[in-house]
Formats: sequence, structure tokens, C-alpha cells
Amino acid sequence: MKRLFYITAAFFVFQFVNAQIHEFGVFVGGSNFIGDVGKTNFISPNNRLAIGLLYKWNKSPRFSWRGSLTHTSLYANDNYSDIESRKQRGYSFENQITDITAGFEFNFYEFNLHESGFQSTPYIHTGLSYFLSENLYVENKKYKSYGSRRGGIAIPMVVGYKFRIAKHFILGIETGARYTFKDDIDGSFPKSENLERLKFGNTNSKDWYVFTGATLTYTFGQKPCYCNN
Repeated sequence: MKRLFYITAAFFVFQFVNAQIHEFGVFVGGSNFIGDVGKTNFISPNNRLAIGLLYKWNKSPRFSWRGSLTHTSLYANDNYSDIESRKQRGYSFENQITDITAGFEFNFYEFNLHESGFQSTPYIHTGLSYFLSENLYVENKKYKSYGSRRGGIAIPMVVGYKFRIAKHFILGIETGARYTFKDDIDGSFPKSENLERLKFGNTNSKDWYVFTGATLTYTFGQKPCYCNN
């Protein structure tokens, strides 16, 4: 009985291992910030490069597990805002953000990597993000950092469209917002008790940052067993 169990278990493990199709690639684009400094546009990438690595584990033509690592120099400037009070204030900041995101990706149409011919589909991606950022505060219109980099949690909300451009290559265009549970990326809410007097802006709203750009992934792995036959 035990032998039968082990044989059966080994069979399913073998099928599981060989039923995968993987993607590994890069993300290149820009970033923008939504908070108490700078513009409030949802999609407005600036000239600060956002670059990252990503991996997908496709479980079916409609569903994938996805992980990514992205870094950017997040920048915002009041002079580019359409809010007059911000223009008069004239703050600007730059914060180094390293983002690690894991979750799932859902294709609106079937995207079977083993079928020949052109394929494309819109998709969404969400999950959980962990990011590192510098601790900032502003005094006399000058930004300074204090302490070591701190981590935070964010909720990713990504929408995109992808195309198969060659047998093993997938090109995607996407924009992905991160809703954070912090209000100090722009230095408006320093956590140190010594800096309480330097808080500004709306302390009841949380910060967002957005990545917008292109992904290019290479597909590899055995043909999966998610056919309908």
C-alpha cells in the first residue's frame, strides 16, 4: 500500500514539475509620486529611470504567479503641480525606492504560450508589496535624511497589455500603482519626535508611487498540462 502511495505521489510530483512554463525578464520605465509634494496626476512618469527584474510562473493560459524587484529614484517637484499653493511653496524631493512585489496576474483572454501565431491580451496584477525608502524631513526648503532606510507595505494595482513578439519573447506595456500605508516618503510626516514641528500637508492621506513602462520576458519550461482535451 505504501509503495502504491509513493508511486502515485511521485507521478503527481512529476506531472506538477513538468506542467510549468516560466517567464523571466526585465522592466524598464519611469516612476511618479502622488502625495503631499508635486503633481497629483496618476500616470506621469518623469525622467527618473525605474528598472527591475520579474518572474512569472504560468499555471494556466489565464493565471500566473508573479514576483518582481524594482528600483527607482522617486522624484516630485511642487513647481510642476497644478495646485497654486504648492507652486508657491516650492518643495521638491528625491527618495530611493526599492520595491519587492509578489502576487498573481490574470489574463482577460487565454494566453497559451505553446500555441503558434500572434497572441495578445490585457491583464491585471495585484498581491502585496514591500518597499524600502529613505527617512526624509524638510527644513527651510532643504531636504535631509535621518536614520537608516525603513520598510513599508503597499498594495500593488497593475494593468497592462502584452504581446508575443517571438517564439520565446513576450512584450508588455503596463502601469502599476502602489498604495502605501505610509505618509512620509516625501518627508511630510517625519517619525522622529524631534521633527514633529516639521510635519506638513494632509496627514490623513497615504502616499502612492507608480511605475509605468515596458516588460520583456523570455519563456522557458516544459509544455504545461492545462489543455482542455
